[in-house]
Amino acid sequence: MFTKGLVAVALICASAFSMAGEAVAHKHAHGKKSTVIATAHKSVVKKVAVKVVKRKHVRHAKSDIRHVARVKHARKASSHRYAVARSDDGSLVLMSSMALVVSQEDEKTIYAKHSDVRSPIASLTKLMTAMVVLDANLPMNEPLMVTGDDVDMLRGSSSRLPVDSVLSREDMLHLALMASENRAASALSRAYPGGRHAFVEAMNRKAREIGMTQSRFIDSTGLHAENSATAQDLVKMVKASYQYPLIRRFSTSESYDVALNERSLPVHFRNTNALIKNVGWDIGLSKTGYINEAGRCLVMQARIAQQPVIIVLLDSQGAYTRIGDANRVKKWIETKALRASSRTAKFG
Repeated sequence: MFTKGLVAVALICASAFSMAGEAVAHKHAHGKKSTVIATAHKSVVKKVAVKVVKRKHVRHAKSDIRHVARVKHARKASSHRYAVARSDDGSLVLMSSMALVVSQEDEKTIYAKHSDVRSPIASLTKLMTAMVVLDANLPMNEPLMVTGDDVDMLRGSSSRLPVDSVLSREDMLHLALMASENRAASALSRAYPGGRHAFVEAMNRKAREIGMTQSRFIDSTGLHAENSATAQDLVKMVKASYQYPLIRRFSTSESYDVALNERSLPVHFRNTNALIKNVGWDIGLSKTGYINEAGRCLVMQARIAQQPVIIVLLDSQGAYTRIGDANRVKKWIETKALRASSRTAKFG
């Protein structure tokens, strides 16, 4: 349609330029009136050309406007979360819009920032997906195939698992947790007894069982922005998923190679959390997440200054903000512990 439009514009332009030439020639015989006619023809050509060219972008523009509106609506719903929050002693400032750091043993709050605000959680969802899969006690060596139903038609995200790839349920779970593979998470829910509908019901039932009262799950991947929770609820999800040895192991492995179909070489997958390979961290569980509405998210169980803690960071806008915030939390806790130790040694 756009090509035909350009052809039409070209024909109109050629006709108009021809008329303009005739008008200029006619000017010498009839004066200013012919100049006015030529100018009028040029104006018509300009308006038609602009109208046709704009048609190409109308569909994309409308799509972009709707997308921006959805994102702005999600942001506006809890706009107060962007305020900067400081720790009690003023020494810790995190850039994530929502954050919560608690002691794993008693869930005592160490640091909080808008922790009761409900927000999209993106691929943090996959921790719940993993618990539901493992609770079902399905055979982990059962082969599952990636089909067209597992392709992301909502956001068009890419995947390194081609359609018709066959992996065991265990490998699918490994890639979903470590590399945040959406097709793997989708295949896991599709292969659940009763299908995806039953799987989502099990996700929300599990959430209620572990005390996640401000959460909602729509799908197993986290691609839907309706998958949402508060930081307080996510602490409960991390604490519950930490009880599964397989989730701990898969979510913290640095990389994993899988053989796909007839490929001569295995495909190499890496952990989406760069802190996993940092020797300065002792991480027991990890999951990242990202969609536009959720921003960049990170949850972790880690041992800092000999203390097991759970860290929840939501809606970080920069590519490295969540990593920076996690490092700031670690340094802050370590500094506090060092000061406390120094005071104890000094005053006995």
